Amino acid sequence: MEEVIPKKLKLLITGANGQLGRCLQDVSKTFPSYDFHFKTSKELDVTNQEQINILFAKEEFDYCINCAAYTAVDKAETDRENAFLVNAEAAKYLAEACKAQNSILIHISTDFVFDGSKTTPYTEDDLPNPINVYGASKLKGEQYVQDILKQYFIIRTSWVYSQYGNNFVKTMLRLGTERHELYVVNDQRGSPTYASDLAELIMNVIHTDSKNYGIFHYSNEGEISWHEFAAAIFEGCNLPCNLLAISSAKYQTKAKRPMYTTLDKTKSIQSFKINNRNWKDRLNHLLAKLNNPQHGI
Repeated sequence: MEEVIPKKLKLLITGANGQLGRCLQDVSKTFPSYDFHFKTSKELDVTNQEQINILFAKEEFDYCINCAAYTAVDKAETDRENAFLVNAEAAKYLAEACKAQNSILIHISTDFVFDGSKTTPYTEDDLPNPINVYGASKLKGEQYVQDILKQYFIIRTSWVYSQYGNNFVKTMLRLGTERHELYVVNDQRGSPTYASDLAELIMNVIHTDSKNYGIFHYSNEGEISWHEFAAAIFEGCNLPCNLLAISSAKYQTKAKRPMYTTLDKTKSIQSFKINNRNWKDRLNHLLAKLNNPQHGI
Protein backbone atom coordinates (compact mmCIF):
# COMPACT_ATOMS: atom_id res chain seq x y z
CA MET A 1 0.00 0.00 0.00
CA GLU A 2 1.37 3.41 -1.00
CA GLU A 3 2.31 5.68 1.91
CA VAL A 4 0.18 8.81 2.18
CA ILE A 5 2.36 11.85 2.82
CA PRO A 6 0.44 14.54 4.69
CA LYS A 7 0.10 17.84 2.88
CA LYS A 8 2.28 20.68 4.16
CA LEU A 9 0.31 23.61 5.49
CA LYS A 10 0.93 26.58 3.21
CA LEU A 11 1.12 29.97 4.93
CA LEU A 12 1.14 33.41 3.30
CA ILE A 13 2.61 36.25 5.37
CA THR A 14 2.12 39.79 4.07
CA GLY A 15 4.21 42.74 5.25
CA ALA A 16 7.18 40.40 5.72
CA ASN A 17 9.68 43.23 6.32
CA GLY A 18 7.77 44.75 9.24
CA GLN A 19 8.42 44.01 12.91
CA LEU A 20 5.95 41.14 13.18
CA GLY A 21 6.80 39.81 9.72
CA ARG A 22 10.49 39.62 10.66
CA CYS A 23 9.68 37.91 13.95
CA LEU A 24 7.51 35.38 12.12
CA GLN A 25 10.46 34.69 9.84
CA ASP A 26 12.54 33.94 12.93
CA VAL A 27 9.94 31.65 14.52
CA SER A 28 9.25 29.89 11.19
CA LYS A 29 12.58 28.09 11.56
CA THR A 30 11.04 26.03 14.37
CA PHE A 31 8.22 24.87 12.07
CA PRO A 32 10.04 23.04 9.22
CA SER A 33 6.90 21.07 8.35
CA TYR A 34 5.11 24.26 7.20
CA ASP A 35 5.48 25.91 3.81
CA PHE A 36 6.00 29.64 4.52
CA HIS A 37 5.55 32.27 1.80
CA PHE A 38 6.83 35.62 3.08
CA LYS A 39 5.91 38.59 0.91
CA THR A 40 7.30 42.10 1.36
CA SER A 41 5.37 45.13 0.12
CA LYS A 42 7.53 45.10 -3.01
CA GLU A 43 6.76 41.43 -3.67
CA LEU A 44 3.04 41.78 -2.93
CA ASP A 45 1.29 45.14 -2.94
CA VAL A 46 -1.72 44.37 -0.75
CA THR A 47 -3.48 47.49 -2.04
CA ASN A 48 -3.49 45.94 -5.52
CA GLN A 49 -6.43 43.54 -5.70
CA GLU A 50 -5.28 42.08 -9.01
CA GLN A 51 -1.88 41.15 -7.56
CA ILE A 52 -3.56 39.40 -4.63
CA ASN A 53 -5.95 37.48 -6.88
CA ILE A 54 -3.14 36.37 -9.21
CA LEU A 55 -1.12 35.08 -6.25
CA PHE A 56 -4.08 33.21 -4.75
CA ALA A 57 -4.92 31.72 -8.16
CA LYS A 58 -1.36 30.38 -8.41
CA GLU A 59 -0.99 29.16 -4.82
CA GLU A 60 -3.49 27.51 -2.49
CA PHE A 61 -2.91 28.92 0.99
CA ASP A 62 -4.25 27.34 4.15
CA TYR A 63 -3.62 30.52 6.13
CA CYS A 64 -2.98 34.17 5.33
CA ILE A 65 -1.33 36.18 8.12
CA ASN A 66 -1.84 39.85 7.31
CA CYS A 67 1.00 41.82 8.94
CA ALA A 68 0.89 44.61 6.34
CA ALA A 69 -0.21 47.89 7.88
CA TYR A 70 0.00 51.66 7.70
CA THR A 71 1.24 52.50 11.21
CA ALA A 72 2.32 56.17 10.99
CA VAL A 73 -0.33 57.44 13.43
CA ASP A 74 0.37 61.17 13.06
CA LYS A 75 0.97 61.07 9.31
CA ALA A 76 -2.35 59.30 8.81
CA GLU A 77 -4.19 62.46 9.89
CA THR A 78 -3.17 64.15 6.62
CA ASP A 79 -2.80 60.96 4.57
CA ARG A 80 -6.22 59.46 5.21
CA GLU A 81 -6.62 57.93 1.76
CA ASN A 82 -3.45 55.84 1.99
CA ALA A 83 -4.13 54.83 5.60
CA PHE A 84 -7.55 53.46 4.63
CA LEU A 85 -6.16 51.88 1.47
CA VAL A 86 -3.57 49.83 3.39
CA ASN A 87 -5.46 49.18 6.63
CA ALA A 88 -9.00 48.74 5.31
CA GLU A 89 -9.23 48.12 1.55
CA ALA A 90 -6.24 45.74 1.53
CA ALA A 91 -7.84 43.75 4.38
CA LYS A 92 -10.99 43.54 2.27
CA TYR A 93 -9.08 42.27 -0.79
CA LEU A 94 -7.29 39.62 1.29
CA ALA A 95 -10.53 38.56 2.98
CA GLU A 96 -12.24 38.15 -0.40
CA ALA A 97 -9.32 36.09 -1.74
CA CYS A 98 -9.37 33.93 1.41
CA LYS A 99 -13.11 33.37 1.09
CA ALA A 100 -12.79 32.27 -2.54
CA GLN A 101 -10.10 29.76 -1.60
CA ASN A 102 -11.45 28.73 1.83
CA SER A 103 -8.27 30.03 3.50
CA ILE A 104 -8.15 31.17 7.12
CA LEU A 105 -7.22 34.82 7.64
CA ILE A 106 -5.26 35.98 10.67
CA HIS A 107 -5.51 39.77 10.66
CA ILE A 108 -3.53 42.01 13.02
CA SER A 109 -5.32 45.02 14.47
CA THR A 110 -4.74 47.57 17.22
CA ASP A 111 -5.74 48.91 20.64
CA PHE A 112 -6.31 52.25 18.88
CA VAL A 113 -9.78 51.10 17.76
CA PHE A 114 -10.81 52.21 21.29
CA ASP A 115 -11.27 55.79 22.53
CA GLY A 116 -9.44 55.23 25.83
CA SER A 117 -12.31 56.39 28.05
CA LYS A 118 -12.31 53.20 30.17
CA THR A 119 -10.23 52.72 33.31
CA THR A 120 -10.28 48.91 33.26
CA PRO A 121 -8.83 46.64 30.53
CA TYR A 122 -10.70 46.49 27.23
CA THR A 123 -12.34 43.17 26.37
CA GLU A 124 -13.26 41.94 22.92
CA ASP A 125 -16.91 42.81 23.68
CA ASP A 126 -16.21 46.50 24.31
CA LEU A 127 -17.48 48.85 21.63
CA PRO A 128 -14.74 50.34 19.42
CA ASN A 129 -14.75 54.11 19.01
CA PRO A 130 -11.51 55.33 17.38
CA ILE A 131 -10.43 58.93 17.93
CA ASN A 132 -7.87 59.21 15.11
CA VAL A 133 -7.58 58.27 11.42
CA TYR A 134 -5.22 55.36 12.07
CA GLY A 135 -7.66 53.76 14.53
CA ALA A 136 -10.61 54.39 12.18
CA SER A 137 -8.79 52.77 9.26
CA LYS A 138 -7.89 49.69 11.32
CA LEU A 139 -11.48 49.37 12.57
CA LYS A 140 -12.77 49.52 8.99
CA GLY A 141 -10.38 46.69 8.10
CA GLU A 142 -11.75 44.63 10.99
CA GLN A 143 -15.30 45.25 9.81
CA TYR A 144 -14.50 44.12 6.27
CA VAL A 145 -12.96 40.89 7.58
CA GLN A 146 -15.98 40.16 9.78
CA ASP A 147 -18.47 40.95 6.99
CA ILE A 148 -16.73 38.74 4.42
CA LEU A 149 -15.40 35.77 6.39
CA LYS A 150 -16.48 33.20 8.96
CA GLN A 151 -13.00 31.67 9.31
CA TYR A 152 -10.88 34.49 10.70
CA PHE A 153 -8.84 35.57 13.69
CA ILE A 154 -8.54 39.30 14.36
CA ILE A 155 -5.78 39.88 16.91
CA ARG A 156 -5.68 43.34 18.47
CA THR A 157 -2.34 44.23 19.98
CA SER A 158 -0.61 47.28 21.47
CA TRP A 159 2.73 49.10 21.85
CA VAL A 160 4.60 46.61 19.64
CA TYR A 161 8.40 46.56 19.79
CA SER A 162 11.26 44.28 18.72
CA GLN A 163 14.84 44.40 17.47
CA TYR A 164 13.45 45.18 14.00
CA GLY A 165 12.04 48.29 12.33
CA ASN A 166 11.04 51.49 14.07
CA ASN A 167 9.53 51.31 17.54
CA PHE A 168 9.47 53.06 20.91
CA VAL A 169 12.26 50.97 22.47
CA LYS A 170 14.71 51.67 19.67
CA THR A 171 13.77 55.35 19.58
CA MET A 172 14.39 55.66 23.34
CA LEU A 173 17.75 53.91 23.04
CA ARG A 174 18.77 56.35 20.30
CA LEU A 175 17.50 59.49 22.03
CA GLY A 176 18.90 58.35 25.35
CA THR A 177 22.39 58.42 23.90
CA GLU A 178 21.90 61.68 21.95
CA ARG A 179 20.30 63.84 24.64
CA HIS A 180 20.92 64.77 28.25
CA GLU A 181 17.21 65.29 28.95
CA LEU A 182 14.01 63.83 27.54
CA TYR A 183 10.29 64.38 28.12
CA VAL A 184 7.89 61.41 27.82
CA VAL A 185 4.12 61.44 28.45
CA ASN A 186 3.04 59.91 31.76
CA ASP A 187 -0.77 59.90 31.44
CA GLN A 188 -1.30 57.48 28.54
CA ARG A 189 -1.49 53.92 29.85
CA GLY A 190 -1.39 50.54 28.17
CA SER A 191 0.66 47.36 27.73
CA PRO A 192 3.76 46.74 25.60
CA THR A 193 3.93 43.75 23.26
CA TYR A 194 7.17 41.99 22.36
CA ALA A 195 6.62 41.12 18.69
CA SER A 196 8.33 37.72 19.07
CA ASP A 197 5.69 36.72 21.63
CA LEU A 198 2.93 37.83 19.27
CA ALA A 199 4.53 35.74 16.50
CA GLU A 200 4.58 32.72 18.82
CA LEU A 201 0.90 33.24 19.66
CA ILE A 202 0.00 33.31 15.95
CA MET A 203 1.93 30.11 15.30
CA ASN A 204 0.21 28.53 18.31
CA VAL A 205 -3.18 29.35 16.76
CA ILE A 206 -2.12 27.61 13.54
CA HIS A 207 -0.28 24.68 15.12
CA THR A 208 -3.21 23.77 17.37
CA ASP A 209 -5.61 24.02 14.40
CA SER A 210 -7.82 26.31 16.47
CA LYS A 211 -11.41 26.81 15.34
CA ASN A 212 -12.08 29.49 17.96
CA TYR A 213 -12.62 32.12 15.29
CA GLY A 214 -13.26 35.75 16.17
CA ILE A 215 -11.59 38.76 17.78
CA PHE A 216 -8.81 38.36 20.35
CA HIS A 217 -6.66 40.73 22.41
CA TYR A 218 -2.97 40.16 23.01
CA SER A 219 -0.11 42.01 24.70
CA ASN A 220 2.32 41.10 27.43
CA GLU A 221 1.13 41.25 31.04
CA GLY A 222 1.14 44.46 33.06
CA GLU A 223 -0.03 48.05 32.67
CA ILE A 224 2.27 51.09 32.47
CA SER A 225 2.62 54.60 31.09
CA TRP A 226 4.96 55.54 28.26
CA HIS A 227 7.10 57.33 30.86
CA GLU A 228 7.40 54.12 32.91
CA PHE A 229 8.26 52.21 29.71
CA ALA A 230 11.03 54.70 28.88
CA ALA A 231 12.35 54.54 32.46
CA ALA A 232 12.61 50.74 32.28
CA ILE A 233 14.48 50.99 28.95
CA PHE A 234 16.98 53.51 30.35
CA GLU A 235 17.40 51.46 33.53
CA GLY A 236 17.98 48.25 31.54
CA CYS A 237 20.77 49.90 29.55
CA ASN A 238 22.18 52.20 32.24
CA LEU A 239 21.56 55.28 30.10
CA PRO A 240 22.31 58.51 32.01
CA CYS A 241 19.69 60.62 30.19
CA ASN A 242 17.46 62.61 32.59
CA LEU A 243 13.90 61.39 31.99
CA LEU A 244 11.10 63.87 32.74
CA ALA A 245 7.34 63.39 32.78
CA ILE A 246 4.96 65.51 30.70
CA SER A 247 1.19 65.44 30.27
CA SER A 248 -0.49 64.71 26.94
CA ALA A 249 -2.07 68.17 27.11
CA LYS A 250 1.39 69.73 27.04
CA TYR A 251 2.80 67.31 24.45
CA GLN A 252 0.65 67.98 21.40
CA THR A 253 0.63 65.56 18.44
CA LYS A 254 -1.25 65.68 15.13
CA ALA A 255 -3.27 62.60 16.05
CA LYS A 256 -5.18 62.43 19.29
CA ARG A 257 -4.15 59.43 21.39
CA PRO A 258 -6.46 57.35 23.60
CA MET A 259 -5.47 57.80 27.25
CA TYR A 260 -6.04 54.18 28.27
CA THR A 261 -5.79 51.11 26.05
CA THR A 262 -4.81 48.20 28.28
CA LEU A 263 -6.17 45.02 26.71
CA ASP A 264 -7.80 42.15 28.60
CA LYS A 265 -6.02 38.98 27.43
CA THR A 266 -8.25 36.44 29.25
CA LYS A 267 -9.92 35.17 26.08
CA SER A 268 -6.60 34.61 24.25
CA ILE A 269 -4.96 32.90 27.24
CA GLN A 270 -7.90 30.54 27.72
CA SER A 271 -8.55 29.87 24.02
CA PHE A 272 -4.95 29.25 22.97
CA LYS A 273 -3.55 27.87 26.26
CA ILE A 274 -0.66 30.34 26.30
CA ASN A 275 1.62 31.22 29.20
CA ASN A 276 1.67 34.99 28.86
CA ARG A 277 4.78 36.77 30.11
CA ASN A 278 5.32 40.05 31.96
CA TRP A 279 6.21 43.13 29.89
CA LYS A 280 9.35 43.97 31.90
CA ASP A 281 10.75 40.44 31.65
CA ARG A 282 10.29 40.54 27.88
CA LEU A 283 11.80 44.02 27.57
CA ASN A 284 14.86 42.92 29.55
CA HIS A 285 15.08 39.81 27.38
CA LEU A 286 15.30 41.99 24.28
CA LEU A 287 17.76 44.46 25.82
CA ALA A 288 20.03 41.56 26.82
CA LYS A 289 19.71 40.13 23.32
CA LEU A 290 20.71 43.33 21.57
CA ASN A 291 24.45 43.66 21.08
CA ASN A 292 25.68 46.79 22.86
CA PRO A 293 22.27 48.54 22.70
CA GLN A 294 23.68 52.00 23.47
CA HIS A 295 25.09 52.19 19.94
CA GLY A 296 24.08 51.64 16.35
CA ILE A 297 20.33 51.46 16.74
